[in-house]
Amino acid sequence: MVKFLKLLLAVFISMLVCSVLFFFILLGIVSMASSKSEVHLEDKSILVVDLTKPVKDFEQPSISLSLNTNKLTSSPPNLYEILSMIRYAGKDDHIKAIYIKGAYNVNGFAASQELRQAIQDFKKSGKKVIAYAPTMSQSAYYVASVADKVYVSPIGGLDWMGMVAQMVYFKGLLDKLDIHPEIFYAGKFKSATEPFRRDNMSDANRLQTNIWLGEIYGQVLDGVAQSRGLDTASLHALANQGAIQSARDALDHHMVDGLFYADQVEAALRKAVNINVDDQLHLISLDKYNKAANYKDYSGIDRIAVLYAQGDIVTGPDGEGIQGERYVSMIRDIRKDSSIKALVIRVNSPGGSALASDLIWREIQLTRKHKPVIVSMGNMAASGGYYISCGADYIFAEPTTLTGSIGVFSMLGNAETFFKNKLGITFDAVKTGEHADLGSIARPLTQVERNWMQASVDSIYHTFISRVAEGRNKSTAYIDTIGQGHVWTGIHAQKIGLVDSIGGLHDAIAYAAKEIHSTSYRVSTFPVKKSILSQLLSSDDNQEEDIDMQMNMKLTAGGISPELASLIGQVRELKTMMNQPQAKLPFELTIE
Repeated sequence: MVKFLKLLLAVFISMLVCSVLFFFILLGIVSMASSKSEVHLEDKSILVVDLTKPVKDFEQPSISLSLNTNKLTSSPPNLYEILSMIRYAGKDDHIKAIYIKGAYNVNGFAASQELRQAIQDFKKSGKKVIAYAPTMSQSAYYVASVADKVYVSPIGGLDWMGMVAQMVYFKGLLDKLDIHPEIFYAGKFKSATEPFRRDNMSDANRLQTNIWLGEIYGQVLDGVAQSRGLDTASLHALANQGAIQSARDALDHHMVDGLFYADQVEAALRKAVNINVDDQLHLISLDKYNKAANYKDYSGIDRIAVLYAQGDIVTGPDGEGIQGERYVSMIRDIRKDSSIKALVIRVNSPGGSALASDLIWREIQLTRKHKPVIVSMGNMAASGGYYISCGADYIFAEPTTLTGSIGVFSMLGNAETFFKNKLGITFDAVKTGEHADLGSIARPLTQVERNWMQASVDSIYHTFISRVAEGRNKSTAYIDTIGQGHVWTGIHAQKIGLVDSIGGLHDAIAYAAKEIHSTSYRVSTFPVKKSILSQLLSSDDNQEEDIDMQMNMKLTAGGISPELASLIGQVRELKTMMNQPQAKLPFELTIE
């Protein structure tokens, strides 16, 4: 009888779980159906481009088990979709203008350049573009300046003070804690380990940072000058002199077209779409336009795969970023799929594990034997990000893409004196070999072990430059001269042969179509976005990402500044860089 009751209880619980699961799946289906039916375009609509919302190359749909079904199916459009929408809006009779909301811009400069170019293409339709924010940041203004009219609040202003690249250094903290990292690197410009071995920039790092930061700043000046009918020398002087201190200053120097409040901007928008002062404005966000507009072409004959490689490169099949085993498997599947005629890889990565980078590189080489492989670089495709790019048939980059950084480093920790002197903890061990505990934080390395570590880093660096030399059809000696961990902008990388052309993701896809002689193609996205059901059944896949997001939210909610929360995140990230060779950009770099 007891066994029967246990069995009955187990069956009841299983039925209850299945019922709850089915309920949420049904909610998702209803939500998807209703979201399509509820979103419709009004005549004389205005497409809103909000720069305060991040535009990612790829993002899985988020899921929240709440009765708010909108959260169940929340999936913001990615960069490629947004660029396609903006260009499509130029010929959409329902859309009569674009409204850029530009208080600040959370996107990188390469993504911003692509957004800016898409809006310029939209303007060719003759439709108006208006930008407004009470106060506008410099990076937001870079995109907003392409508008026909730019407005800020009378008591607001415009940030125009030039650019700065800032790094955080931890050496002083480590010294105070009696923690002594063991650091090995190849490349005099490889600055990723500097925060742990110096308290300021090395001369080599300062030199390269001056170069690439100046080139990015030059792109900003050129873009604003062309859009506003000004010259770059005058814009540079305004920044150097700190001449833009108020909204009135921005107006007097012709950087904005008016000092408006929100109601006055609404009046300007009504005029732009030719509606009466009392008529309702039909503002449509990119999220809603993504559901309402028929901008995607599924009728093409040839399939072109677009694989998004976004984030740090890591070993293993799980975790955040570009998981080595998972991406090797995806590229292999794309290679074996005869319906896919070409592969475009969108790389947006500062690099990471040298091992995972090499495994991905190998799979790309195998794929090239069967179909063209084109790389499109995003905000950064550096170090390991360049490693996985260098073997492609053709490489596109934006002018402000950060790339190169061909170098390797490895770090181990020695916290013996920290544990002993600060915590009173000591270690002892029995070993079957003299070096069995190599890499332990409980002791320093011997000189022999240090020699081994440096030799390993040097060997990986030689492999790295050999891969680049093979892919770019250059000598290893030449690649070594432009390698050494040196960071380049996309525009400079093209001049020295690391990149083939300046262009964005749309250009890369068009080039792939040309390579396969296709006039009718459609894009298939990888990784494949998970369905609501698969997310419900495998909610642990994004557990690490959720933990990071929750921690940052808790820190900021608890009064910790975003800057300090980011610093704490950097310290947490340190664990991923220990005990394995890394091909990665500087630990953390803030560009403003």
